Amino acid sequence: MHRHAAGAAAIAAVILASWTSVAFLQERNPEAPFFDFRTEAPGAVRHITIADLPAPYTPPVVWDFRPALPDAWPQVPRGFTIEPYATGFSGPRYLKRAPNGDMFLSDSIAGAIRILRDVPGAPAPRVETFADGLLLPFGIAFYPPGPEPEFVYVASINSVVRYPYASGDLRARGPAETILPTLVPRGGSGHWTRDLAFSDDGRALYISIGSEGNVTDTDASDIENLRAAILETNPTGGPLRVFASGLRNPVALAVDPDTGDMWATVNERDLLGNNLPPDYVTRVRRGGFYGWPFFYTGSNEDPTLPGRHPELKYQSIVPDVLLQPHSAPIQLAFYDGAQFPEAYRGDIFVATHGSWNRSMRTGYEVIRIPRANGRVTGRYEDFVTGLVGADTPDGTPRGRPAGIGVAADGSLLVADDQTGTIWRVRAQ
Repeated sequence: MHRHAAGAAAIAAVILASWTSVAFLQERNPEAPFFDFRTEAPGAVRHITIADLPAPYTPPVVWDFRPALPDAWPQVPRGFTIEPYATGFSGPRYLKRAPNGDMFLSDSIAGAIRILRDVPGAPAPRVETFADGLLLPFGIAFYPPGPEPEFVYVASINSVVRYPYASGDLRARGPAETILPTLVPRGGSGHWTRDLAFSDDGRALYISIGSEGNVTDTDASDIENLRAAILETNPTGGPLRVFASGLRNPVALAVDPDTGDMWATVNERDLLGNNLPPDYVTRVRRGGFYGWPFFYTGSNEDPTLPGRHPELKYQSIVPDVLLQPHSAPIQLAFYDGAQFPEAYRGDIFVATHGSWNRSMRTGYEVIRIPRANGRVTGRYEDFVTGLVGADTPDGTPRGRPAGIGVAADGSLLVADDQTGTIWRVRAQ
């Protein structure tokens, strides 16, 4: 358990060139700039804007392009390799590198926090259980910020706890201390992932929490109180304050190491059509409102709640990077390593978990959001693809990226919670 699957490296540890040209794929797609697994390919550039959004409930376009994907999977851009790094996990969903270089992993379905430690010369990392007995753990954070944290914080479905920690520990050195015993008064139904981040100065603890439902009339119900938001409190607990709202499901948080800005991945609502509304990755502003439930992608009105709160219409912020709808972005990470080419430094990588309510599958990949001088343009590109086979009309998932983290050696680790595998991407 927790080692390379026999022979798996022979399947995947190869340099994979694009199986056909990106231009060809785009020409074959009548729905561009929207897309699905049939036109995913490493290096394909995506740019979805507000002007591209269809009307709600637009029927899907029927087109019969069926790619013949290569046997080797996953696929990565030319000049990179991908191979299994560790296997045998129950539900690996989230990765966070400790200051000493150990990689912490939320093995969510198993209710455990694992540690993956590189062993020089060994084909696989050493894997230890730091803590267990948790209910769907997800977010992990180290406190205080800096090279010598004293605690590991863990967010589970309805609480935040912390464990005493010293650099290099492979097992929590004491029992969990509960910081927040109840995140939402009505319990833990609805979206269950909770992420954590600290401000650069360590004075504030931020917690992301998704909505109870898909679209809820919050004027008629208080079930979404302190949900669909990023909350703020003190490192030792205390009253919860709303940092930003209107974020239907802000799955994961990351602080820009250069500016201290908060970024988040957000899963938008369902049931408005194949290509609506876009999921997104965005810098989150303090006091910002991002539309849910009354609006989406800026001032676009949700058709199930017409004419409501016109005063909020132009307060609804347009996110920085619009993603293919229903791609379900989970974790994001800023590339701060040196193993990839210099052009990748500071870029954002995102694991997208894949669609469930779309006529053709989309997502199931890792994307790269390039940045220039710390800025994004709205463009992004496919980075790890090939995780949906073309053996059925709507595709068969072979893996589902969820967690992503930059290892101490600069390689990129991807947690796949369908196969229980942690993949490692390296530049040649």
